[in-house]
Amino acid sequence: MAGLEEVGIPGREFLREALTNCSDPLRAIEEFQEENGILLPSLRPMLPLLDLHGVCRLEFHTSVLEELKERLLQQIENLGKQEGREKEKKLKEMLQKSFPVIKVPALRPVVMCILKNMEHVEEKYLKQLVSDKTLYKECDVQVKRQIWQEHQSLFGDEVLPLLSQYIREKEEALWSLAPPTASGGTTSEASSFFGPSPKQRRQGAVLQRLLVMVGRNVVLYDMVLQFVRTLFLRTRNVHYCTLRVELLMALHDLEVGPFC
Repeated sequence: MAGLEEVGIPGREFLREALTNCSDPLRAIEEFQEENGILLPSLRPMLPLLDLHGVCRLEFHTSVLEELKERLLQQIENLGKQEGREKEKKLKEMLQKSFPVIKVPALRPVVMCILKNMEHVEEKYLKQLVSDKTLYKECDVQVKRQIWQEHQSLFGDEVLPLLSQYIREKEEALWSLAPPTASGGTTSEASSFFGPSPKQRRQGAVLQRLLVMVGRNVVLYDMVLQFVRTLFLRTRNVHYCTLRVELLMALHDLEVGPFC
């Protein structure tokens, strides 16, 4: 596993070097297992019993890893619910020790959970997340908000498709309207466009996704307005005006402090 050596745990490179320089490869592997396995004296006599039941060491260690990981994730979440500087201090210390293994898929959820529960992530960590597309995609939106503040282009990559989807849905709904019936009534299509109340329209998937992305961040809200304003000036499409109002009112509905 790449990254283990950085935290002082012998990994792939250590084992490769040991096998290259040893005279007895089987003995070298056995020593590696003894030194880097679960160091519980009471457990060692039980391992042969697992062998008799056909449970390979990889399966056993993987199950232990998953159990420990779930417990650690729960403890991090509980810590994240606390208040005060002590919480941030502990999370910062945990991040410093664990970040080197973020590229190990089995351990990455732990690092991501720590990042998610931190109010402020240092720039040196954010830069590494931005430089790796896989890591960036797996970041929680709370971490991405901090990235987006400094990288408007990345925020645009996320927001612009949503704005296009919003306009497309509005246009499709509008152009699907049929003319009035002979009796003077309206069709069901017309009712589906004009019928919902403003509050109901603000429950649309696109708008809700924008709300999640913006959160309580005034900087990101201003960025969204900048995108909307630019697109309106370019297209003169009035639906962008509707979007601007609906977004602001949706934030009011949620009683988001900076926007009330």
